[in-house]
Amino acid sequence: MIRLKDLSKVYRTAYMETVALDKINIHIRAGEFVAVMGPSGCGKSTLLNIVGMIDTVASGEYFFDGEEIASRSENDLVNLRKQNIGFIFQNFNLIDDLSVEENVDLPLLYLGFSKKERREKVAEALGLVGLEGRAKHKPQELSGGQQQRVAVARSVVSDPKLILADEPTGNLDTKNGDDVMNMLALLKSKGATIMMVTHSPEHGAKADRIISMLDGQVIDGDAEHASEEPVSNVTALNRN
Repeated sequence: MIRLKDLSKVYRTAYMETVALDKINIHIRAGEFVAVMGPSGCGKSTLLNIVGMIDTVASGEYFFDGEEIASRSENDLVNLRKQNIGFIFQNFNLIDDLSVEENVDLPLLYLGFSKKERREKVAEALGLVGLEGRAKHKPQELSGGQQQRVAVARSVVSDPKLILADEPTGNLDTKNGDDVMNMLALLKSKGATIMMVTHSPEHGAKADRIISMLDGQVIDGDAEHASEEPVSNVTALNRN
């Protein structure tokens, strides 16, 4: 599903140049659950932003579902991202003025689903994370663990091909962190492709494979270690 070839990212200012990613080569197959680990500042978040089509490539190639996208326009990347990728953030990134169901509904609204389709998909996603009874609540009325469950529901509601999780347990206590990891494991078992940035060795060990980074480079877990092709994608959620 994802193949990065000699991918680099450089940030330049008038006074200095910072190499955030240095000739990255990674292959992630459909249905894999991959954890990206390494010390702060090693390039993990930059890598996730590029895979998520939020940031651009300086040099190298990025293939998503067999198509080279590094040279695509910003509008093309926005459309590809909306249609194919779900995000889970450390700080939840929920909109306080919207209810739980309205937060989960946002990706579907942007994609132009009908009201009936949206209502059904939101109910299914909230059922998946066990928050059916909290649909009308506002985020501030929920615990941190519940807010992250809402973020998980929002990430899968549009049946994306890829879920990107940036420190999804970073702001949670042990129990809620384990609950989120169990939800990711469930999504993986149903066919989701997941790429997770984490500092937790315990949570990283729950992935199929760990990609270790240091100083903008992959030092272990690159394409040569990718597993055999697993299940399709998160659309399997709607078939079970």
